[in-house]
Amino acid sequence: MRIKLNGKTREVRCGTLAELKGESGKDTDIVILNGFAVSTEELNNSRPLKEMDEVFFIHRGMLPEQEELEAMMAARHTPGVWKKVNNASVAVAGLGGLGSHIAVMLARTGVGRILLADFDVVEPSNLNRQNYQIFHLGKKKTEALKEQIEQINPFIRVETVDRKVTERNAAEIFAEYSIICEAFDRPEAKAALVNTVLTELPDSVIVSASGMAGYDSANEIKTIRKMSRLYVCGDMESEAEEGRGLMAPRVLVCAGHQANMVLRLILGITEV
Repeated sequence: MRIKLNGKTREVRCGTLAELKGESGKDTDIVILNGFAVSTEELNNSRPLKEMDEVFFIHRGMLPEQEELEAMMAARHTPGVWKKVNNASVAVAGLGGLGSHIAVMLARTGVGRILLADFDVVEPSNLNRQNYQIFHLGKKKTEALKEQIEQINPFIRVETVDRKVTERNAAEIFAEYSIICEAFDRPEAKAALVNTVLTELPDSVIVSASGMAGYDSANEIKTIRKMSRLYVCGDMESEAEEGRGLMAPRVLVCAGHQANMVLRLILGITEV
């Protein structure tokens, strides 16, 4: 019988998953069968192997080779999703509360090429909502975030731009990217990037954000399609102001909306 074991097709004689683990795995291995983690109880029930089952034995605490890691990532995705995601290129403009989390989520999703654009450095007040830690203080945000992505998946191609994005340079910076995430703090910077993408980059889609300040219900944050190439995530109202700052929970929810919309666009799903 033929199965796929750790991403490679091979012939096996054993009839159950438990027997296969006894031959090819270790007691401490995590077992993934056709994209789902198998519990110890399920394993002990001796689930019969079927032709072309996909099985992974993941060794705890070890980084596998690129081919094996990507096969493991693919096993956790819906069939056919991994290849599209891994071949995708996405730009993140602004690496604060929104952008730092968006970039990490895209890396965990397996996006193969990510552009990080920001001119700022990590400072103490960023720690209330941004995806940085104390040892990142004083580092360029592009550098700190690139290091984090490399710790998640060292095989992702990460490019960085350490300068302020303006109406004059945005088209040049993002010309090679068909999906761009706008993650700036200031409304005028948001508007400038959106306008530039819509007018000068006709083959690009932009996923923007508006309204995620404070601690109102997270259920008010949503994704809407404002134009054919413009999506906006947020509650569309809550601006940061005195008595209502930017706080981690709602900012992270909004970042999740943006990252999820990016995933849908990669998969060819244009509706929200």
